[in-house]
Amino acid sequence: MIPDGMHLEEDELRQVTLYAAACARRVLPVFEATHPHDSRPRDAITEAEAFAAGRKRTAALRTAAWSAYTAAREAQEAPAANAAHAASHAAAAAFLHPLASPHQVKHVLGAAVHQALALELDAANDTSVGREHLDWAADLASPAVRSVLQRLPAPRRGRGRFSELLSDLDTELRK
Repeated sequence: MIPDGMHLEEDELRQVTLYAAACARRVLPVFEATHPHDSRPRDAITEAEAFAAGRKRTAALRTAAWSAYTAAREAQEAPAANAAHAASHAAAAAFLHPLASPHQVKHVLGAAVHQALALELDAANDTSVGREHLDWAADLASPAVRSVLQRLPAPRRGRGRFSELLSDLDTELRK
């Protein structure tokens, strides 16, 4: 065990990745509506789902996560960028570190928060839409996802809507 480490079973890692992929897949149409020929977010979600289904972590999975991240940075539209970030987080969830650090919470919940934010922004900043999709993500979280999250220190609430939604989802899943 490493200092500040926690035990993380492979099945738990797969469950966290499956959760993140389900959240990201939900907003893939938001990205593809403005970037129909860019498959990077779709590829990242597909790779994450393959890992969740039992395939080994590979360099292709890590590359897909970084490629979706690049797609997010290149997207000019905030909803599309958040949708691509969700895909990036989905693929990156397979590489969650067993560190008891508040930063790791973003790796567990980042896809869920970005999907809520993408849909909120796509609805002209309607915060009730973001809340509705955050509630959906809370309901989707399996006991394994909740268990992993509860072994991590809660993140400090920062500035901005992403931080607000992250804090809200984290609080809900620790109940």
